[in-house]
Amino acid sequence: MKTLSTPDEARQFTRALRANGKRVGLVPTMGALHAGHLSLVDQSQRHCDATIATIFVNPTQFAATEDLSCYPRTLEQDYEMLAAAGVAAVFVPQNEAMYPPGFSTYVEPPEVARTLEGNCRPEHFRGVTTVVMKLFHAVPADCAFFGKKDYQQWKVIQAMSRDLDVGIDVIACEIIREPDGLALSSRNRYLDPSERHRALRLSAALKDVEQAIAAGERDAATLQDRMRQTLVSGDGVHQIDYAVIVNADTLVPLANLDRPAVALIAARVGQTRLIDNKELCVDLGSPSSR
Repeated sequence: MKTLSTPDEARQFTRALRANGKRVGLVPTMGALHAGHLSLVDQSQRHCDATIATIFVNPTQFAATEDLSCYPRTLEQDYEMLAAAGVAAVFVPQNEAMYPPGFSTYVEPPEVARTLEGNCRPEHFRGVTTVVMKLFHAVPADCAFFGKKDYQQWKVIQAMSRDLDVGIDVIACEIIREPDGLALSSRNRYLDPSERHRALRLSAALKDVEQAIAAGERDAATLQDRMRQTLVSGDGVHQIDYAVIVNADTLVPLANLDRPAVALIAARVGQTRLIDNKELCVDLGSPSSR
């Protein structure tokens, strides 16, 4: 596995692979890797001839009050995991390589970034779209793989890539969960045992909504109330940023489940902010769904 340190190195390496007829997959990460990240690598290996992963804790997507300084960094372990997974190279730039002195150009996020995380973290998606565009230029791959756990981020990057004719296929991969249902996240390591147990309220709330839909409920407000009740029950979460059901493509709120939808949650357990979601299966042809 080759280690690449600058955008020029990464670009030359990627172009050489593609010039030799290789289909290249890109897996962008912020490190602190877990099985969820490795599932993205696995999908890239299945779709492509060579995979390039990136590790970069992007400062522009963190607000001044957020956890940039204490975001987990496990670089040596990350290297070992990526090498064992068979990636061709890992691009690990320093901040100065990505944001040189005088840097002042940012990518304006698309409309789908306006709500939810866009409300809770106003500068977040500008940092995300900017760094992902820079990674796409540094590693001009055929495909890029993103996890659906960051559902809105996936939709933002998908829209940006479409609107700006990036020419890289953005492929979404399913959420990977612990056996008890907790969605894998680098931030899970912040949770103490009690908080780890309470964090299961997120996946439980999504499961409750799924069960209510299976029983015929289609009113979004009723389903959202049910989610919130589950989240706070049993000394659950400390703060709910949102627990909503929205259009699966536009993320616009729904009154009724009369089209493809997704339930999205962002909440705090102790000091740790967690997100989770569930794409909702509704029989749009049945009388109860209309």
